[in-house]
Formats: sequence, C-alpha cells, structure tokens
Amino acid sequence: MFDTSSGPLSGVRVVDAATIYAGPMLATLLGDFGADVVKVEHPRGDGLRSWEWRKDGESLWWALVGRNKRAVSLALSDPRGAEVLRRLLTEADVFVESFRPGTLERWGLDPEDLLRINPRLVVVRVSGFGQTGPYRSRPGFGTLAEAISGFADTNGAADGPPVLPQWPLADGVAALAGAFATMTALRHAERTGEGQVVDLSIYEPLFWILGAQTSAHDQLGLHPTRQGSRTDFNVPRECYRTRDGRYVALSGATAATGRRILRAVGRDDLADAPWFDDIAGRVAHRDEIDDAIASWVADRDNDEVLAAFDAVGATVGPVYSAADIAADPHFAARGSVTTIDHPALGPLKMQGLIAHLSRTPGAVRSAGPLLGEHNEEILRDQLGCTDDELAQLEADGVIGPATARSPID
Repeated sequence: MFDTSSGPLSGVRVVDAATIYAGPMLATLLGDFGADVVKVEHPRGDGLRSWEWRKDGESLWWALVGRNKRAVSLALSDPRGAEVLRRLLTEADVFVESFRPGTLERWGLDPEDLLRINPRLVVVRVSGFGQTGPYRSRPGFGTLAEAISGFADTNGAADGPPVLPQWPLADGVAALAGAFATMTALRHAERTGEGQVVDLSIYEPLFWILGAQTSAHDQLGLHPTRQGSRTDFNVPRECYRTRDGRYVALSGATAATGRRILRAVGRDDLADAPWFDDIAGRVAHRDEIDDAIASWVADRDNDEVLAAFDAVGATVGPVYSAADIAADPHFAARGSVTTIDHPALGPLKMQGLIAHLSRTPGAVRSAGPLLGEHNEEILRDQLGCTDDELAQLEADGVIGPATARSPID
C-alpha cells in the first residue's frame, strides 16, 4: 500500500464509489492531501477508464482522476457486494457516491442506515440536480449542468449559439465545492462525532460562481447576453490577435489598469478622456477602445506585445495551448505540471496539486490503479474475507479479477 502518512489528511479514510468525474475528482482532491482513498468500481470498471485520450489502451483521464487511490471491484447491486461495502464503511470517514437518487436505497444502502452503522460517516451524494426537487430523478451530467446553470446561455459569440465547454467544467467546479463541503462536514464530525449527508448537485456550484446575474435580473430586470470575451463590468477585456497569429488576453478591470493598457498602445487621448473613470463610460466607448488595442496588437508579434505591456505593468497574458503549458518554466517551477511514474506508460505528465500548503503539503503518489488491483489487500487483508469467499465472489461476478487496466468497451 502506498504511503499516506505524511499528508494533512493522513488518517482520513475515503470510500469513492462515484463514477466518471465530479465525485471521483472530489475524492482525488482528498487523496492528493493524504487521505486513504479506496475506489470502488463495478467489475466492468468505471466508465472513465474507456474515455479518450488513450495510449496503449491506457486512459489518460483515468490516470489523472484515479491517482492516489487503491481500487477494488465490487457489484453493489448484488446484496453480497452491498454487504462488503457496509463493512468497508464501518471504518470509513467519507463515502462518495454519484448514483441516481434512489439507487442506494434500492440496494439497501440508505444513507440513514449507513449512519446508524457508522455515526461519524460523511456521506457525499453527487447528482446532476440534487436529492430533492422536481428534477431529482433526472439523469444529470456536467453538460446538462452547464446548460441549466445559465453558463451556456451567456457563453459564446454575440451572434452565435450558446457554447458548451470542451472540458467537464461543471463537474470540476462541483468537485472543488464538494471537497470544501466534505471538509466542513469532517470538521463537524471531528468536533461532535456526528456524521451527515452532503447533498451536492453538479449544477449549483457552477450556478453560484456565475456571480451577480441572478441578483441583477431580480433587481434590475437585466438578462445577460452572449458577448464573446466582453463583459459589462470590465473594459477593456478581450483576446487580441498578434501579427504572428498568436493571441493575448487583456483585462482592464479597474480604470487604472485600463489606462495603463491604452497608454502602452499610444492612445493617451482615450486614457485621459473624461468618461474613462466611469465603467459606464468605458462600456459606451468599448468599440473605440477595442479597435485601438486590436490594431496596435495586430501590427506586432506576440513576444513584442507581451514585452511592451509588461514594461508598463499592464495586465496581459498569453493565450496558452497545452504545448505552451508543457514548455513554460513557471508551470514547471511551481509544480503546476508534475511527472509521475505510470506502470505501463512510464513517465507521465499531469496537473500537480491544486494548492500549496507550506507545512503540510500534498503529493501525487501514483497514477490511477488497475481495475480491482487492491482486491486482496482490502477485501482479504483489511476486511478479513477468506480466499474461498473471494473466489466465490469472483466466480459470481460480484468482484472482478485484477487482470487488465481498461474494461471492455
């Protein structure tokens, strides 16, 4: 078993029975900081194992989201599998699941029953729309959350359709919010000995970070529209194309930062205009401001643009591709990109830790495990199942053998 003794969450035991992304990533974040995370998968494997991109049959998504976890394969829909899970949860601090509401109850794993077995347990229930409300029974992936939260409606070009992100944005935001909620519940359990249920929908965290648009609609009757990279509270703000075909992103969130940008492009007349200190004035003259910046940037190569803005302290940044990130010294120096040893692929680069703690840092210790890799270690050595019991469970399809990294598609 890999060492989890040095992290700040050392001693915290997590059972991750969630699938695909939001719930598993929540557990990954806890594992990054020392929690002992046991991944419980159906013997067919988590669907994330078959996600592209893959190399030599190995899912790079699984290598990331499955990192720092031990894996057992277990069919929870079988009463014997459900009983094994109960035994796991008697010693756990956190249980993460993402089945459709009502599924656990149907399998005899009602959270209230689990809390009677282990009163300190934190049960984290991840679903598209939450455990209550008229939409509770709907299947819910991040795509639906990105749509219903209001994100897609305001994302995209002004004259184009709503645009969904390429990445599991809503899932990732929910994982971050869920990790915070889980730590809050763990703190309560530590103080009182009382566990609880965390009801985490995927749409609500993304809805929350969209800012004051709900309040603006309520109080001002505003209906935010798609504006590309523009906003009504930050001018100038845009991605501008350089002469060599690259892009830079600029933000003038305050009058002072916007003024530095315009002075850098030789437009003191706009920077000194009487309307410039007022955001309403900058919004009213946004086309003029954007045209001035865009024309100046278009006449220069990327490096020259960045150097000129950097010299005057203007807020500018390059628009990076994955290749740019891989070559950037800042990402390397901070460990934003880290390299781990993958048992099949060798050295593998992936995102590092999400935060840096000065006294109790986290660590990336291992890539996503084999399907059922730790069956014997956990089910036999930890829970006391006999070899005959394990053989019978495997023969009946309740657990699976650790024979392959990826499931059959």
